[in-house]
Amino acid sequence: MAGTLKRISGPAYLANAAANIYTPAGSEIFTVIKHIRVANKTAAAATFRLYIGATGGSAGGTEIAFDKNVPANDFVDMYFAPGIKMLSTDFLSGLASAASTLVITVMGEQFVV
Repeated sequence: MAGTLKRISGPAYLANAAANIYTPAGSEIFTVIKHIRVANKTAAAATFRLYIGATGGSAGGTEIAFDKNVPANDFVDMYFAPGIKMLSTDFLSGLASAASTLVITVMGEQFVV
């Protein structure tokens, strides 16, 4: 069964407080995250955290990235093979060490159940 390649989220700023990056499409669709890019558009290094779980979540033990450093004027790519399956109850949330610093883009596939 082939999915549909999609930009799941972004490009958008990561907030400096935990916020949803990806909100599930619905119970009839599941999403597989394949690639996340976080770009730093400032002249100072910054860090980010990403979580999978409840809406707006940042609970310990749900991290997929924790204080990941993004050098000044650079980017970090995260690839997931075969992918991270996101069900209708799974949210991708995260935060940056400073507001208006890091831009996130999430790519993946969506499948109809």
